[in-house]
Amino acid sequence: MKNKQGRLVLTHSTYIPGLIAMLEKLIQVEGIQTVTPAVIGSVRSHSPQFKLKISVPIRGGFKAIARQGKSVQEVFILTTLNQDQLESAIALLNGK
Repeated sequence: MKNKQGRLVLTHSTYIPGLIAMLEKLIQVEGIQTVTPAVIGSVRSHSPQFKLKISVPIRGGFKAIARQGKSVQEVFILTTLNQDQLESAIALLNGK
């Protein structure tokens, strides 16, 4: 029997606070295949709440941007879901 859960690729030693917990919930969503956190950086503006927002489509999925405080991190999501379905799943996980 095939496991329906997606795969979370942990390649870095540093992640913004709250990211891994959110991504572990996201890989439970049917249609999510692989989630890979990528480049981390800092920005001038402050985001008091953790946010995960779809940025641009990529081949096989989407690039998302995670924000918390003054930190930002790219997240690559390979999925069969369309953008609206993925945004809805993220909104549900955020409790909105």
